[in-house]
Amino acid sequence: MESKLIVALDVDSFQEAAALVQVLRNQVEIFKVGSQLFTRVGPRIVEFLHEQGKECLLDLKFHDIPDAVARAVESAVALKVRMLTLHIAGGDEMLRAAASVAGHPLLLGVTGLTRVGGNVHTEAPRLARLAKKSGLNGVIASPREIQPLRELLGEKFLIVTPGIRPVKSERGDQRRTMSPSEALIAGASYIVVGRPILTATDPARMARGIAEEIAFTAGASAR
Repeated sequence: MESKLIVALDVDSFQEAAALVQVLRNQVEIFKVGSQLFTRVGPRIVEFLHEQGKECLLDLKFHDIPDAVARAVESAVALKVRMLTLHIAGGDEMLRAAASVAGHPLLLGVTGLTRVGGNVHTEAPRLARLAKKSGLNGVIASPREIQPLRELLGEKFLIVTPGIRPVKSERGDQRRTMSPSEALIAGASYIVVGRPILTATDPARMARGIAEEIAFTAGASAR
C-alpha cells in the first residue's frame, strides 16, 4: 500500500534537509519542498531526493499570468516532481494553462492557508470546484475542510492536508488541525507533517509512529 505520509522539509539549508531525508528514508517516500528551502538551494534538493529514491511535492504555490505559470509547470516537469501546488485564486485561465502542459505533475490547488481564519466553509468549496473544473488533480485543504470537500469532489480527486498534528504535539501556528487518523477517516488522500517530526527528539521514531497510525487506520477502513 502506498504511503499517505508526506514530510515537509521546512528547514534552512541543504545539509539539514539531506540529513533529515537520510534519517527518515525508511519511513517516508514523499517530501515537501516549499519556498523556504527551494529559494535557498534550488533544484539541487529535488535532484537529491531523486538520487535517494524519494519523490517531491514542490510547494511553490504558483500564482501569475497564465503563460508564466505554464512555463513554470514545464520547468517542474523537467525536474520530475510528483506534485506541484498552485493558488486556485489565480483563476480558471491560469489553472487551465497549467493543466495543458504535457506530462505535468499532479497539480494541487491551494484553497487557503491553514493558519488563516475566515469563512472557509463557503470559500473552500467554491475554489475546489473551480480547481476540478479547470483540470487540476486535487487540492491542498485544511483538516476541517476534508469531509465536505470529499463529499463534493468525489473519491478520485486528491485532497492533500497540512496542519496535521499527532495527538500529543503542539498546534504551533496551525489554527485548524487534526490528528493523522482523523484526517484519513475524514477523507484525506495524503497528510503533510512538518514540525512534529522535524523538532522531535527522535524524528525517525515520530515518523514511524505516524506511519503506523496511518497504516492501522487505512487497514481498519478497508475491513
